Amino acid sequence: MEGNIAEMGKYIGAGLAGIGMGAAGIGVGTIAGNFLAGALRNPAAAQGQTPTLFIGIAFAEALGIFAFLVALLLLFAV
Repeated sequence: MEGNIAEMGKYIGAGLAGIGMGAAGIGVGTIAGNFLAGALRNPAAAQGQTPTLFIGIAFAEALGIFAFLVALLLLFAV
């Protein structure tokens, strides 16, 4: 009985960690959308904010990859 509960907990934990991958997609969309809205309002400042856009996207994607790694570790680690 206890082995089944532990197995269930492993799958539930991996599913919850998988939510982070979806949140990373939402984060990238939010970052890109806000950048586009700001660039359309002030096109002269868009060139200076492009590196900040790429840094924000990189951080959001890194967190998504980290969530994926945690889900894999929960599924396949001992």
